Amino acid sequence: MTTAADVVFVDGEVHTLTEPDREAEAVAVRDGRVLRVADTYEIEFLAGVDTTRIDLDGRVLLPGFVDAHVHMQQLGQYQVHADLGAATDLEDALDRLQAAARDDRDWILGFGFDESTWPEDRFPTRADLDRVSEDRPVAAIRVDMHSASLNTVALDRLEGAMPDSDVEIADGDSAADTETGQPTGVVYEAAAEALWAAIEPDRAETRTLLEAAIDYAHSHGVTAVHDMVRESHAPRVYREMDVAGQLPLRVRLNYWSDHLDALGELGLRSDAGGEFLQVGAVKTYTDGSFGSRTAKVSTPYADDPEADGTWVVDPEELATIVDRATEQGFQVAVHAIGDVAVGTALETLAAAPGDRHRIEHAELATDEHIEHFADAGIVASVQPNFLKWAGEGGLYDRRLGDERRTGSNRYARFLEAGVPLAFGSDCMPMDPLFGVHQTVNAPVEAQRLSVTEALRAYTAGGAYAGHDEHRMGTIESGKLADFVVLESSPWEQPGAIDEIEVALTVVDGKIVYDGRTE
Repeated sequence: MTTAADVVFVDGEVHTLTEPDREAEAVAVRDGRVLRVADTYEIEFLAGVDTTRIDLDGRVLLPGFVDAHVHMQQLGQYQVHADLGAATDLEDALDRLQAAARDDRDWILGFGFDESTWPEDRFPTRADLDRVSEDRPVAAIRVDMHSASLNTVALDRLEGAMPDSDVEIADGDSAADTETGQPTGVVYEAAAEALWAAIEPDRAETRTLLEAAIDYAHSHGVTAVHDMVRESHAPRVYREMDVAGQLPLRVRLNYWSDHLDALGELGLRSDAGGEFLQVGAVKTYTDGSFGSRTAKVSTPYADDPEADGTWVVDPEELATIVDRATEQGFQVAVHAIGDVAVGTALETLAAAPGDRHRIEHAELATDEHIEHFADAGIVASVQPNFLKWAGEGGLYDRRLGDERRTGSNRYARFLEAGVPLAFGSDCMPMDPLFGVHQTVNAPVEAQRLSVTEALRAYTAGGAYAGHDEHRMGTIESGKLADFVVLESSPWEQPGAIDEIEVALTVVDGKIVYDGRTE
């Protein structure tokens, strides 16, 4: 006699997202795994007296979203400190910072501003942030996390820790109310790293931030993440949560290359771990970002002919890092955005042993690069929400010009070439449905995916990038019972996917988020 299911989800529209996508009405789950996918009347036979029955009432059930590139600690900071991503203009951002000030905190912090969406179209400056406080350090971190703005107190506190080359100096033409030759308050790359070190939370606060981030992830249908961690208590906190059975999200820890010695001493390798917590890749940089004009490009920026980007990690150092990481048995993930950086990352990874090495972002990959991705089996770990900057007059248009704007983020071209495509958010924002909407409705055909292709990149694609396709990414018998249930179908409203609400998020067969509407 067949053992009854623990829980059945019935009367829904189930998409397995296998190839081809198989549709059904119901799913049965036992011991945290999918038992069967079938029509409702068949699944009902697997229900016993102790089985929990969840009526989907026509809602859409999909595999849980896998965010292949996220910073969970920073996502938590968005929830706990000022969320500047929601600011409509500079004054709104300053108001949010002022409202976030608390007497029990030293720093006044805000995260995620995007000046390209503000009418002022400029970074906050030292003078702006001095209006928030002249007595306490104030920092506003840009959405790309490669740059930030500091007030006078913060600049004074970090003096000596920030390299002069990455501290912007007023030149007389700046919008900043700053004397020529003095810092404007805007800092980049290594100087921004000094800020991150100064505001690093302790272990107790890290747990608070991670718990807030996990709740946020669940509310957006995310059941697994590839978390990029550096100089953080997060790995230890995750392990404490996992051992205590209190980690309701599947986490793949991608460690910065700074940790290679420690990882080697501990004998860790990629894919080591259990059901909820695994060791992932070793991550490193090449260049910076378009927003900060530090992505390494072959042709100077359209709005600054003197700038062609910055090597955060130069090619020689990158090769050394990749050699060391692969020798220790690690998958490698390389941040590369500009076309010069993408080419360098490809050459280095293609020559390295191991499989499924990843390039993060790859925004300005050329046709030649894309073919190289395919030939080398390198995963394109990309962020479809970046397409919010790809319209006419948007950030890409201003920074890169029309030709490079339309040649960026060409996900359809990647798929046509047979490149493994994994979607993530990079917290800009963490919202898979927003990302799916961006690529389904992208301005250029080469950037545009079908609804099914985009959803696969956010489920099976992330699973593949993490060597996890055997246990997640599709809904099949024996795979993990990790699901997201949507209030309506993205196939029926492709022009408004970003308006769809998450009804349920399920991890290990258990509901971890319930946002059902009547």
